[in-house]
Amino acid sequence: MIPIASGVRVWIATGHTDMRRGMNSLGLLVQEAFKRDPHGGDLYVFRGKSGKLIKILWHDGLGMSLYAKRLERGRFL
Repeated sequence: MIPIASGVRVWIATGHTDMRRGMNSLGLLVQEAFKRDPHGGDLYVFRGKSGKLIKILWHDGLGMSLYAKRLERGRFL
């Protein structure tokens, strides 16, 4: 379980994102598409084209983290 402080915003990217992107290029995408600071403490969620994979980018105040979740059955809508 990830301890997330209250008041943290969750930003969801619409459409699909190239899941080959890593932490740095997703951070750049946050700056360009959302016009937000990826080091601001908010969560940024990106969905792959098939809907089976999401990546979450989060800066907790100490460092940037990239989480990935792949579904075996079903998909993220």
